[in-house]
Amino acid sequence: MKIVLIGAGNLATHLGKALHAAGHDMVQVFSRTMQSAETLASLLDAEPLTDISQVRDDADVYIFSVKDSALELLISRLCGEEKMLSGEERLCEEEKKVFLHTAGSMPMSVFRGKALHYGVLYPMQTFSKQREVDFSIIPCFIEANDEFAQKQIEGLAVQISHRVYQLSSEDRRYLHLSAVFACNFANHCYAVSQELLQQHGIPFDVMLPLIDETAAKVHGMTPKDAQTGPAVRYDENVIGKQIQLLENQPYFQKIYDSMSKSIHELN
Repeated sequence: MKIVLIGAGNLATHLGKALHAAGHDMVQVFSRTMQSAETLASLLDAEPLTDISQVRDDADVYIFSVKDSALELLISRLCGEEKMLSGEERLCEEEKKVFLHTAGSMPMSVFRGKALHYGVLYPMQTFSKQREVDFSIIPCFIEANDEFAQKQIEGLAVQISHRVYQLSSEDRRYLHLSAVFACNFANHCYAVSQELLQQHGIPFDVMLPLIDETAAKVHGMTPKDAQTGPAVRYDENVIGKQIQLLENQPYFQKIYDSMSKSIHELN
């Protein structure tokens, strides 16, 4: 398939590379900056561009992989209200084109009234450009507005991942929320740990065996069963002393207190 990629960030980079490796023709990469567009386009043998009006009209699939706040505007600029007002042909109304986005928290309906065939391909993973990932093990959640879009999106997904699931926009919101807790919040706790250690000259890598074992345990145990520490039994003596150690860092105090109460209530 000929694919246009709207976006050149972390997710777009890994998805674009996976699709390219699967044999698809990545014809264009759009980004706000030419440097970002050129960097990814060079990896995909694609044309870089920063003017969305220059997106070609002969691709099979158009993938929007941008931040949520820019998604609706870019959809409208490519095939929505702005083209209607200017009297231009609406690229998104052609029968054999599919438009999809990759966001966890945005509904499929952002395309409604602007495209005939559309949907979502959401790879649930944390992506950084400098780290390679095995895309084949990443769970991909898909949704489509009709049979044609379903066939095209599912066809792409199964070529790059062995774990493809149907999921509605409503349920995907809760999936994304859960991922924030499991990934973003957990990583922030690592950052807090690193900050506290640095203040006392202790290297962060002493935490790595603990982090690795904590993650490994939930492959064979439920997170609830794997939970340890003073908050499980709500040891007020230990908790009180540790909260006191954070007296000069009120945000960390709030995190510690709220997290301890939540752990105790959940267990």
